[in-house]
Amino acid sequence: MKNLIAFSLLLLAGIGHAQDKTIKELSVEAAREVKKEAADTVPAVWRKGGLFSVNVSQGSLSNWAAGGDEFALSLNVLSSLYAFYKKDRHAWDNTFDFYYGFVRTTSLGSRKNDDRIDLFSKYGYALSPKWNIAALGNFRTQLFKGYIYEDSARVLASDFLAPAYLLLGLGFNLTPTPDFSVYLSPFTARWTFVQNDSLSAKGANGVAPGRKWKSELGAFLSANYLKTFNKVLAYKGRLDLFSNYKHNPQNIDLYMTNILSVTFTKVLSATWNVDLIYDDDVQLFGPTKTAPALQLKSLVGIGLLLKFGSSRQ
Repeated sequence: MKNLIAFSLLLLAGIGHAQDKTIKELSVEAAREVKKEAADTVPAVWRKGGLFSVNVSQGSLSNWAAGGDEFALSLNVLSSLYAFYKKDRHAWDNTFDFYYGFVRTTSLGSRKNDDRIDLFSKYGYALSPKWNIAALGNFRTQLFKGYIYEDSARVLASDFLAPAYLLLGLGFNLTPTPDFSVYLSPFTARWTFVQNDSLSAKGANGVAPGRKWKSELGAFLSANYLKTFNKVLAYKGRLDLFSNYKHNPQNIDLYMTNILSVTFTKVLSATWNVDLIYDDDVQLFGPTKTAPALQLKSLVGIGLLLKFGSSRQ
């Protein structure tokens, strides 16, 4: 019995000593400074994000003495995405914008009030911290047929790939701040496509009647600004200017798009989209409908807005 008691005491002492050693080792490990792995200190090379907005409004009237359409429905969808790459001397900026607006009323029927696809890509190789030699590509078109409404008649004005614009250029890019950049190219090629047969036969968008495309060579400038001021206010803007060396270089084509978003909650916000276009070859205006003019579109909406972004691929 004495031997059993002595053995038990020795066993308990050994276990206690082992536990005391383990606790000391854990304390040393916990006090040791944690070193970052090399991968944790590598700067992110991709910056991705965008926004998606849906605005819907609907109204109906029945026996309404003040008058009005019995039914009205409006839908506007906006999707604006970006993916920016930067590593060493290489930079590659990509944006994709899609807009679509639809209005239906009892008196007017169904009409679109917005429709655009815009893909923009720019690659640069750094010559200095703010200057790059850069190549740029841009493609714009719309998805569905668009009409000009006059009295009770409607005239076809656009269709998928009619018109469509493809622009390729080589030049220099200045980035004075992370949010703002200016691209200038003295040699830029631009193609205008009109793939709809009836529009092609009319010589729409400056393309010779019966032909499906034309090419131009000129100077091009593109200024881009993307800024999130705070949790509430954000802005994205782009200004493109093109001068055709072959025909009336003094008449500069302008394309400008602006998106201002104001966030009320995580998903509820207001957006204001303003577009300005001047194309010397789009001669649909004036008393005789044969003159170019500044085109303006403004859309304001309140509805669902989702913003998302990431800093690492």
